[in-house]
Amino acid sequence: MAKKLICDKCKVEMEEIEVQFKYLSRSFRYKVPRCPECGQVSLPEDLVDGKMADVEAMIEEK
Repeated sequence: MAKKLICDKCKVEMEEIEVQFKYLSRSFRYKVPRCPECGQVSLPEDLVDGKMADVEAMIEEK
């Protein structure tokens, strides 16, 4: 069973929604838990350690 995340501000369940991120002058889309009321997102560890680390490494190589 997947763990449900609750928005601390709005006290509603977060929904998996595709969000556009801009990180170090690059942009990409990724599905993350997001509050349907205030828009707050929760960044999962695999995104931070994976996709964002890849973008950071790619920019550092240039």
